[in-house]
Amino acid sequence: MTVVVPLLYIVAFGLFILGLSGLTGPRTAVRGNKVAAVGMVVAVVATLLTVRHNWLLILVGLVIGGALGVPSARRVRMTAMPQMVALFNGVGGGAVALIAWSEFRTTDAFAGEPLYVVIASLFGAIVGSVSFWGSLVAFGKLQEILPGRPLGLGRAQQVVNLLLLAGAAACATSAAIGGAELWMIGLLVLAAVLGVMVVLPIGGADMPVVISLLNALTGLSAAAAGLALGNTAMIVAGMIVGASGTILTNLMATAMNRSIPAIVAGGFGGTSTAPSVEGAADRQVTATTAADAAIRMAYASQVIVVPGYGMAVAQAQHAVKDMASLLEERGVEVKYAIHPVAGRMPGHMNVLLAEADVPYDALREMDEINDEFPRTDVALVIGANDVTNPAARTDPGSPIHGMPILDVDRSRSVIVLKRSMNSGFAGIDNPLFYAPNTVMLFGDAKSSVMEVTEELKAL
Repeated sequence: MTVVVPLLYIVAFGLFILGLSGLTGPRTAVRGNKVAAVGMVVAVVATLLTVRHNWLLILVGLVIGGALGVPSARRVRMTAMPQMVALFNGVGGGAVALIAWSEFRTTDAFAGEPLYVVIASLFGAIVGSVSFWGSLVAFGKLQEILPGRPLGLGRAQQVVNLLLLAGAAACATSAAIGGAELWMIGLLVLAAVLGVMVVLPIGGADMPVVISLLNALTGLSAAAAGLALGNTAMIVAGMIVGASGTILTNLMATAMNRSIPAIVAGGFGGTSTAPSVEGAADRQVTATTAADAAIRMAYASQVIVVPGYGMAVAQAQHAVKDMASLLEERGVEVKYAIHPVAGRMPGHMNVLLAEADVPYDALREMDEINDEFPRTDVALVIGANDVTNPAARTDPGSPIHGMPILDVDRSRSVIVLKRSMNSGFAGIDNPLFYAPNTVMLFGDAKSSVMEVTEELKAL
């Protein structure tokens, strides 16, 4: 057994890395997930081989976890996938916090444990608790149980957060030197409040980055727990998640032209500043019809579809694919412009379009598609507000000034599909809607696209 378990762990690590490498492209993403899942099964089996008691308790935990997780994952709609990801991230951090508490109790306040075990356990408890409660807040904002706007204490927010962190560290120190269990409970409570207070002031526009950051924190806490428990699988898996999550968080923050400390400081997004159509006397929008939109696209050489959260909410991806197929039959080249932070989680639009069997080579990232817009006849924007806002380039006073965007306003014509003139998740008005080359097709995105498709068939 002393040889079998390490060998199984090595196999699991290899499968983790192979699976992660598969996630670098849409063609291999499904296979990568399956490979990584097999790796996790191998790691669980290897760990169970080292267990000498509590089999019944472990079995009960596996059954309950499977009964809750599998149906939830199978039934969740794509529009709710960001919330599901936030919850899954949080559960990992919460598990680490509970493991640290259990270790504190079973070792009689870490009596006789090496210093690195004590430090790793307490670090995992703090970070895991922050990740769990922060993820619950992120879930609440994404599910609209909590307001998407920043909810904070203004200038005092960071002072309060620092005091909470200092308090958690003080409790950890007291617990490490053999204090009562009350110190450990105090650590978990203060870290929980810190997790809530860190995420509450963060506005809706930053939620994709927050989800990625919380994922990284969960990975780090799992690695720390693995170090404390002497479990190699937890160390390696946690470091992979922590490192990849950190890299992704940095890439997404760069895509928004915002620093991670600025995002954590909060205060951006979630408040509506968009005027109504009636109130915009100096900036009138031009409404259009499905028939007009169909004619514009039918006689275009190139159409670029720009998907956003509005497409996800309407579940319009299959309708968009059907419309694009009709256009391609007429000789129109159709491409899809994907912004790194479109939607509510990393890769949200890619997942939706892949579900509708949109060809992978038609999906273009922002850097490679932006040069195409000036020679594009029609840009079809489906619920993508903030990532198409030209104020990011032209208005130094805008909160998103400097954020890289999709340059749809440089297309010859733009058709925007929206339910109303409400702003996007960032709560910022979009001058694109009032541009002379833009027309608005109001209504549910799926219904509007289906109407356009019917008009195309009639041409």
